[in-house]
Amino acid sequence: MAPLTLDALLRGLKKGAPDPVYLLHGDEDVLKDEAVRALLDAAVDPAARDFNFDSRFAADLDAEAFNALVNTPPMLADRRAVVLRGVDQLGKRKSKLRDELVRYLGAPNPTTVLVLVSAAGEDPDPEVVRRATSVALGALEPERVPRWVTHYATKLALKLEPDAVDLLIAAVGNDLSALARELEKLAALAGDRPATAADVTALVGVRRGETVHDLVDAALERGAARAAQLVEPVLEQAGMSGVKIVTLLGTHLVGAALARAERDRGTGRIEDAVFRHLLAARPYGLRGYKDEAARWVRCSSLWTAAELSAALRATLAADRALKGTTVTDDRGIVMQLVLGFAATRREAA
Repeated sequence: MAPLTLDALLRGLKKGAPDPVYLLHGDEDVLKDEAVRALLDAAVDPAARDFNFDSRFAADLDAEAFNALVNTPPMLADRRAVVLRGVDQLGKRKSKLRDELVRYLGAPNPTTVLVLVSAAGEDPDPEVVRRATSVALGALEPERVPRWVTHYATKLALKLEPDAVDLLIAAVGNDLSALARELEKLAALAGDRPATAADVTALVGVRRGETVHDLVDAALERGAARAAQLVEPVLEQAGMSGVKIVTLLGTHLVGAALARAERDRGTGRIEDAVFRHLLAARPYGLRGYKDEAARWVRCSSLWTAAELSAALRATLAADRALKGTTVTDDRGIVMQLVLGFAATRREAA
């Protein structure tokens, strides 16, 4: 059976009682936390939760303690819930606890909802996947991130102006954990009023028109002077580095090269073809896939295939230079790279 998505899990919980055992895995820890909260709400009445909920780390338990947790009868309620984190470590070594967990999964206690949580970046135990209700919680598609931001802000009683949502995502990216932290800060800053783009600038230090995406767009459009002007303000932003800029730039150059190849091949409806490639690859750190596909197709008319190939080689060289020594001039390396993308007089299209 294919793993559930978060949406499928939430729909299922609205229709009926939760299953006895769930395994939450994938790279998006914020979504795992949301799934845990939804499962707790479905399994245990909040009024009885103090007596009927336990959360533990697998490393802190032995087989006997695990048995006590999952087989304790609920108190004044129909069910109790147990959240066990770090279960990915159990499959890496033989242990009595893993053997006991697998045995329990064959006949779970019907009055306990057991929620197993694997860490990000870890593959779930295949045997546990087969025996539990598996829920895969990976990165959201870029198109869904704005809706998630609005959803999370609502939980914080925070109202956001549309331009504040756009600027926040442009500044922070699609990392939900980072977005959640900034939204919590915005909630404290804005109070009862709607948060604006100016609030995002005050908090994150990024002004509209000066995000890393603005820099990459200028470079891809061969506006070398504008891209060079943005290098310094972008590098001054918290958490930004030359490697991050060059990595994102490389991704967009690959996309433009893909669109250029489809253009040279005479493909009809190039945007649709590029969009299908995006859906298949799902590269990290992009904005909405449809918007990116349209942008790559548009920019591909400004380059020849040979020019894009040369730009990609220069980007790889810049990446190696940034990573190759302990002391690097991020500003100089990135600026030299984007200045090299200046448009020539020859038309690419």
